Amino acid sequence: MSSSAKKFICIHGHFYQPPRENAWLEVIEVQDSAHPYHDWNERISAECYAPNAASRILDKVGGVIKNITNNYARISFNFGPTLLSWMELYDKEGYEGILEADRESIARFDGHGSAIAQVYNHMILPLANRRDKETQVIWGIRDFEKRFKRKPEGMWLAETAVDTESLEILAEQGITFTVLAPRQAKATRKIGDTNWNEVNDQTVDTKKAYRCLLPSGKSITLFFYDGNISQSVAFNGLLNDGKRFAEQLINSINHNDDQPQLVHIATDGETYGHHHKHGEMALAFALEYIDKHSDVELINYASFAAKFQPQYEAQIIENSSWSCVHGVERWRSNCGCNSGKPGFTQTWRKPLREALDWLRDTLTEIFEQEGKKLFNDPWEARNEYIKVVLKRNDETVKRFIKTQAIADVDINKALRLMELQRHAMLMYTSCGWFFDEISGIETVQVIQYACRAIQLSKQLTDQDLEAAFLSKLELAPSNIATYENGANVYRKLVLPAKTNLPRVGMHYAVSSIFEDEPESLPLFNYKATNEFFVKKEAGEQKLVTGITKVQSLVTRSEKKFAFAVIYLGKHDLIGNLSLDIEMDKFFGMQFRMVNAFEEGRLGDVISIMQTYFGPEKYSIWSLFKEEKRKILDAIARQGMEDIESSLRRTYNRDYPLVNALSNNDIPIPKAYKTTFEYILNADILKCFQPEKINVKTLERIVSELERWNLKIEDTGKVERLAGESIFKEIKRVRAERENVKRIERLNRLFPVLEKFKLEPNLHHSQNLYFETSLENKQRKPEEINEEWLKQFTLLGDNLGVKVE
Repeated sequence: MSSSAKKFICIHGHFYQPPRENAWLEVIEVQDSAHPYHDWNERISAECYAPNAASRILDKVGGVIKNITNNYARISFNFGPTLLSWMELYDKEGYEGILEADRESIARFDGHGSAIAQVYNHMILPLANRRDKETQVIWGIRDFEKRFKRKPEGMWLAETAVDTESLEILAEQGITFTVLAPRQAKATRKIGDTNWNEVNDQTVDTKKAYRCLLPSGKSITLFFYDGNISQSVAFNGLLNDGKRFAEQLINSINHNDDQPQLVHIATDGETYGHHHKHGEMALAFALEYIDKHSDVELINYASFAAKFQPQYEAQIIENSSWSCVHGVERWRSNCGCNSGKPGFTQTWRKPLREALDWLRDTLTEIFEQEGKKLFNDPWEARNEYIKVVLKRNDETVKRFIKTQAIADVDINKALRLMELQRHAMLMYTSCGWFFDEISGIETVQVIQYACRAIQLSKQLTDQDLEAAFLSKLELAPSNIATYENGANVYRKLVLPAKTNLPRVGMHYAVSSIFEDEPESLPLFNYKATNEFFVKKEAGEQKLVTGITKVQSLVTRSEKKFAFAVIYLGKHDLIGNLSLDIEMDKFFGMQFRMVNAFEEGRLGDVISIMQTYFGPEKYSIWSLFKEEKRKILDAIARQGMEDIESSLRRTYNRDYPLVNALSNNDIPIPKAYKTTFEYILNADILKCFQPEKINVKTLERIVSELERWNLKIEDTGKVERLAGESIFKEIKRVRAERENVKRIERLNRLFPVLEKFKLEPNLHHSQNLYFETSLENKQRKPEEINEEWLKQFTLLGDNLGVKVE
């Protein structure tokens, strides 16, 4: 279709996850509720973000994959900066797919990329002060520029929450458009007309772009998305049928209007795959269907705005949003908007907002008082600090200090002051108020950021704001009797995560017991350097002593510690730490301790430790959550191996007896069935561990499970292992195109999986198969083994991929 027809469709996805990183360690700790994935970011990335970068289009007959396409290249989208920072490290393939899609969209849409920026950490801008609004917009722009290598034309406002001041700041920073909900339009008129026409979510013409003239004289373009279709996509099942989805968009065009029209929708991006399984496939089908349609054309917002200047202008409803019918009350009051937990109220929202506002204002005073001693312009320095956040290395820090700080500044203090402000903004992440309960993980996260900011303020000024903050949190009631109020949520759920250099030092000391190379131990955003380290082992018992320096990679603060840890077996260990190091005294203690340990006098070792370090002790419970889980899992695994060994002896010894019972229709004792189920499940997991999938053993195990009417216990874990193993095996198949046995063995796996209704995630495997198929097409027929090709075609059937 030629652009002269002026009928366009745009689908926008708002892809975002709240920051989940521990406020001190800057990593996401394991989240059991996301099982079998490590955390929710990893799970949602596997279900949504990665699949949309390589989405499947199925054929009409067999329901198999006939094409794989990058959805992002044909839609409009924004990704939260804090989410992209996670993807850059933990889902590189998905991350690169997003960046590549933007480059493709620039070529597709006349030089205008489909990606738009987002305010940095999803702060509700109408509830923020002007300085925070400015920094959120500037940081969002800078993050976008670093990743997409261009300036953003549009910006997504958190929850589309808007007021005039926020639009002014967008315009000041060069943003040309934003997207709003239809209920956020107050009135419209044709440019040049005098009278305004009041509108609502059903009467505003969402097919037009609108100019919003601002008090400063600047203007910004507004797109009010189609609320009815967006609602149907997100909540009413429209994604169940990609064709119906496409036709509803196409049929919304007004063919009696010869003016430029844009039918456009906006939803959470997670709608396409996470909220609705296979939603990304419905989207891919719809995009292809629209692409082939002669009456409409796909476009993105930036391209439409460049082609067609707005002929109408609009006024906004101040302090409005897309997810609260009461404006922005969801983020400051018990307005009635919630996620529907019966019997819960949100009376905690107002006191939480007020507590954080008090903390922000108090921290602002500290920032300005201390900042003028350190920076030429503290607020300008805060805006520029995003460069350090995006690339934390010595060179970036030096450049930041050189351009923003006064001469001979205390670098540690300067960085702490910037981190104080970063956390003072992170504590306003919108998800902290969105859900039902103050003890929910999203709200605990924002309170954790507040705790970190309080800690930094005390390190800078010796002024402790914690008691006053807690008194305000006491006014925020919890719906759960265990917590009673926000102050107890702080004490029970936030303080255990609190970290300082001594705790990092003890984590390192305790962890070093279990590591062969302790200096390679991951310490998140800290690093440890040993000046002296001794490790002794005597059977199960272990002893380490040392002197190490721990440094924060964020604030550059550092401390030196002496430590000693004795491990007595299982989870029983004792550790000590000292900041007050006298070298002669330490080496004398270390000499006596090693001698006592080597002579088996463990009581004397503990006595010497207490004499030198004092009575305060650390244990395995002093470790950070991730390392603690890892070590306890390893210890438990040793015990489980003993249990398995015992059960396996029973299995091997008594199998003939159980077989005889079965053959003579005698009931099999439950203890035997439990033993068989345990051993067979353990063996299933082992089938996916080696370099090749042990299909022969797997077939035997499945036969045994069927025979004894037993089940697979952890289907999620087996599915994940199977998915990973299949991908590795297809890599080998691709590299060994003459190895018929390998691909034949892999094909035997699929009937086994089907028998137990196991559905591994085949996303990466299907992508790789598709790429390999295209490579096969480039080869001459005589270069490909006929039997291998036959098995490769069968593998495509098993994977559900068909290449024309």
